[in-house]
Amino acid sequence: MLDPATLVPGLIFGSIGFGFFIYGKRQSMFVPIFTGMVLMALPYLVTNPALLIGAALVLICLPFFVRF
Repeated sequence: MLDPATLVPGLIFGSIGFGFFIYGKRQSMFVPIFTGMVLMALPYLVTNPALLIGAALVLICLPFFVRF
């Protein structure tokens, strides 16, 4: 987990996830809250940098296409 190839994207996507979580909580929207929680946990679950970046980019696009 201390590899810079996974540490830097993990920090960036975790921060984006925190922003989604706060936004979803303030707006009372489920999809951004869920996306934020998954983005914050994703660096702990995925150790492959390419897979981490790909999955995070898909998750970041999710709230723009799915509305609840």
